[in-house]
Amino acid sequence: MSLYSTQRLHSLRMIVTGGGTGGHTYPALTTVNALQARLAETGTAPELLWVGVAGGLEATIAARNNIPFKAVTTGKLRRSPNPRELARNVVDAFRIPLGIIQAALTVARVRPAVVLSTGGFVSVPIGLAAALFRVPYLLHEQTLSLGLANRILARVATRVLLSHEASLDHLPARARSRAVVTGNPIRPAVLQGDAGKGLAAYGLDPAVPLVLVTGGASGAQQVNRMLTGALAHLLPYCQIVHQCGSHGLAEMQQVASALPPHLAHRYRVVDFIHDELPDLLAAAAVVVARSGAGTVAELTALGKACVLIPYPYSAGDEQRITARHLSEQGAAVMLDGDQATPDHLRDTLTALLADPHRRAALAQAATAHGRPHAADQVVTEILTAAAG
Repeated sequence: MSLYSTQRLHSLRMIVTGGGTGGHTYPALTTVNALQARLAETGTAPELLWVGVAGGLEATIAARNNIPFKAVTTGKLRRSPNPRELARNVVDAFRIPLGIIQAALTVARVRPAVVLSTGGFVSVPIGLAAALFRVPYLLHEQTLSLGLANRILARVATRVLLSHEASLDHLPARARSRAVVTGNPIRPAVLQGDAGKGLAAYGLDPAVPLVLVTGGASGAQQVNRMLTGALAHLLPYCQIVHQCGSHGLAEMQQVASALPPHLAHRYRVVDFIHDELPDLLAAAAVVVARSGAGTVAELTALGKACVLIPYPYSAGDEQRITARHLSEQGAAVMLDGDQATPDHLRDTLTALLADPHRRAALAQAATAHGRPHAADQVVTEILTAAAG
């Protein structure tokens, strides 16, 4: 029996770990918020500790949300290192044992009822420490193909929570019986967008189809360049809101200034879309985006017709794998490799804008892959594991 199996749920104590990127950090935060909301219904609140890397995104997010934070040392094993990265592998090999010792001391001191990790190498020390102390340990994977850290930890996890049914094939055989498909937690606000507000915020015409183009929070030069070459050909058929990133803003503003006057009002470019993103997503007839785990989770939960341009250098080629899977299922259009050109983007979007039935078919297929209640399902798994 676990040392902590008798801990009462009315004082649920949980360690959450995961970070390095937003793809690991924000699902953890969304799950924490959902857990707090679930327990608030019973008049209780969880005791939380977020374990991560000092100076990492997770440290910032924890501080913003008043979640106690503990930093541990960790290292990253690079699977195909060049000579410079090989030296960093050697240094990190000495850091990992120190992180495991710190994590073990943290678990022994906190005595959590359950540990949740959402990936990234910061999760390895706590995951191993949880296994050492026989604390129920839940691992959540956001991508279709498991990252290296999660492939290691899946062997010791009490429960493996997956975002995609197809991820079962990527698990070690002995871990499949402990796996459940919950989906990838997304912010509730994403599901509550108001199309009218989104159009009004940017002075858009409700009678003209909206295409939302985004390369992610920091933008993507590849997406910006593809849109630049297609823009003047697309605007007679639609209006476009484009999140281009701070580094691409000046260049795209120059592109906007060169548009014919009768089309210029149909193009809105910003460095970053803030709280109005859910409203724009609700209003969009088509979304052009990268195929990161969080983006895909939101688009499928909303059932949006989308054109995915995978980032070609994502870890483990995860973006291309995800985009290809959705494309093969008829749930997205993928533009990759030789097809990631302005001409292909122009032709793809004009065809979709002219064919509402095709857009509806893409949206319906995307919905079949969406799991809008993923955070609640993860919370249920947490409470079940903590109850023993």
